[in-house]
Amino acid sequence: MEKNERRRQYHTQIANRLLVQYLIALCAYVMLFAVGLIAAYEISRMIIWQPGLMYDLLVWVREYILFWIILGLGLGWLIISYFFLAKPIRYLDEVLSAAEKLVHPDETPIHLPDAMEKVENELNLIRQQALFHARAAKEAEQRKNDMIMYLAHDLKTPLTSIIGYLSLLKDEPEVPAQVREHYTGVALEKAERLEELINEFFEITRFNLTHIELEKSHVDLALMLEQIVSEFQPIFQQKELVCNLQVPKPMVYDCDPDKMARVFDNLLRNACNYSLEKTSIHITGKVENNQIILNFINEGKSIPKEKLERIFEQFFRLDSSRGTKSGGAGLGLAIAKEIVELHNGRIYAESQEHTVSFTVELPQDKSEK
Repeated sequence: MEKNERRRQYHTQIANRLLVQYLIALCAYVMLFAVGLIAAYEISRMIIWQPGLMYDLLVWVREYILFWIILGLGLGWLIISYFFLAKPIRYLDEVLSAAEKLVHPDETPIHLPDAMEKVENELNLIRQQALFHARAAKEAEQRKNDMIMYLAHDLKTPLTSIIGYLSLLKDEPEVPAQVREHYTGVALEKAERLEELINEFFEITRFNLTHIELEKSHVDLALMLEQIVSEFQPIFQQKELVCNLQVPKPMVYDCDPDKMARVFDNLLRNACNYSLEKTSIHITGKVENNQIILNFINEGKSIPKEKLERIFEQFFRLDSSRGTKSGGAGLGLAIAKEIVELHNGRIYAESQEHTVSFTVELPQDKSEK
């Protein structure tokens, strides 16, 4: 709203400037015309004219002096009016020409007349934003394509292993029970890995084809976090992790419970994937200045600043190696960010001294307390 108001004020300033210039030009012309008329009259009086063509012409002009004054003023008015009416049209043509460049922006800056400096700055800002978003979209598309290519390649490995071990069990019915158990265990492990990869495919497709809509209700976030932490206990045990949950009870918030649970699930899963073994994950919460503030803190490798700034981008993974099981399609944090922002909140990450912290800030209405 304020931006539109500033634009209207700026457009009014341009119109007022043109009007003032137009009036000044008219006054200047009238003054010059009057001075020229008086000068011509005085000069003609100083000369002794002899009968002839020039003398007759001057007599004729003097007889119709009012007509010539009106004609001179009228022609001047028409010329000046044409110039100042054509000026905004020229401005409009240049703005339209500049706007056409925004359809396919390049690195060449947009240039407009000095009188439209602010418009030029705004168009160049839009051009820079368009270039930035175009590059970001291209990079995201490339990351997605790379991710799909890696996933498609990775699907072959567990599938080949599953087929191989099941074929051995089929071809060797008399295989010892211990060996059969080993083959079955490996096949099950590879099948679970295959399921993870297929889920990543579904995650990418679901993110691209759906728009997140909220269905809000009053939810106790403390109770929700307790439930999610309990569901993660098997994962904690695998890496010998300990999760400490310290949030005030109750912590009532008006949100979409399924979507918010997904945010917490993604953050906790991310903490598990990138935590060092035999360390602790801390989840703390507080209500401050009409805001619910939640922190998810884990001990792991410090995240470089350049990666920290991109951590919420689509298809971005901290660990780009496909040989590890840490991370998924690189959508968990991007989805979490979108959900938090739909709740008018914000989420950000910090990392220092082998500690990674994700903070979620959610605005709390007085009615929610």
